[in-house]
Amino acid sequence: MVIIVGSGAGGGILARELAINGMDVTIIEKGPYIESGDAFNYYDKYNSSVDLLTTTCIGGATIVCMANMVRALDGELHEFGIDISQEYDYVEQLVGVHELNDSHIGKGSQAFLDAARELGLETLKMPKAIREEECIQCGKCAFGCPVDAKFSSKDFVDEAVELGATLICDAEVVDVLIEDGKVCGVSYNKDGESYSLAGDTVVLSAGAIGSCLILRNAGIEAGEEIFFDPFVSVGGYLKDINFNTEVQMAGLVVGKNFVLSPHFSSFIRQNIPYEDATDKDILSIMVKTPDCCKGRVLDNGDVIKTNTIEDIRYLAEGAATAGAILEKAGVDPKTIGSTVYRGAHPGGTAPIGKTVDSNLETEIEGLFVSDASVLPISPGKPPILTILALSKRLADYLKNRK
Repeated sequence: MVIIVGSGAGGGILARELAINGMDVTIIEKGPYIESGDAFNYYDKYNSSVDLLTTTCIGGATIVCMANMVRALDGELHEFGIDISQEYDYVEQLVGVHELNDSHIGKGSQAFLDAARELGLETLKMPKAIREEECIQCGKCAFGCPVDAKFSSKDFVDEAVELGATLICDAEVVDVLIEDGKVCGVSYNKDGESYSLAGDTVVLSAGAIGSCLILRNAGIEAGEEIFFDPFVSVGGYLKDINFNTEVQMAGLVVGKNFVLSPHFSSFIRQNIPYEDATDKDILSIMVKTPDCCKGRVLDNGDVIKTNTIEDIRYLAEGAATAGAILEKAGVDPKTIGSTVYRGAHPGGTAPIGKTVDSNLETEIEGLFVSDASVLPISPGKPPILTILALSKRLADYLKNRK
């Protein structure tokens, strides 16, 4: 049996691919099975000084992602003998990656793209996995799509279950069972009771923090470094732009040290000095930078993060560029402000070349990791497509290994 711990980007596609091949698969998910539109209730809370965006529920963080699909770390993975070009092709076709139709590029997103081009910046439409024929353009991508019009790993889990996989929700895996250096199952808690499940292959896809803690319990060093995408949102007042109801992050500006994408933030409103300002009058841009990976995961799952001068400089460069785009787009420059520093897409806690090998296997035979934990450096871009491709590669490896 293959036991998959977690149902996010790594776990969902892995379960689907193995179930299609008729393999015995059990998925254990710490969070509940929910409807996608309720996902905003399942954001995690941390006690750290960093506002880190993760979720615990079926589909993991994919259920609140923007369905942004870009290739990342190709060259870095080649250094470890990993070529996922074919897997990228497969996954992109599987989830329907494409640039959004013009019908779903709203007024605010178009203003972002036009202004950035006028400033001589490199712009493009964001590759996404969204089905326009189902999308109602409500602006709620980050809250969980109410009509399931965008990709979520929940789709893969449902398909795997239909193909015979077993799904156990609201169950927290606490340890890996090992005999003679080989994995033989997991132990988990559910409804106040402890259980064990036998399996000769275990894949940890519980996210950068969850997988790290399980690895530590198994005696494997992990989580001494962690990266995530540092970001702020910069925005201001543009009367009746109605950006809050658009498909979010539909455009992209790629800088040397940052990426920019139009993304609504209601927190911007507190910076606007006009009493009549509402959410429909805000145009804002997310500024993301690569991370220097100066941080660690504590044993309680909290995260300690140190910002380097480089981190701060990159964010400042991106924020200044975002401000210039906003002003060019017609935003009142007196109202332009920023949100607090936040983080998304944590990874790097069990990197390839240190904690896992090129097949994503740990020093314990049969114990694998397949999520953002294994990424060797911060991609500075949405990592979901890369995780999906790596998990597809692992699925093929496990099929041939049997």
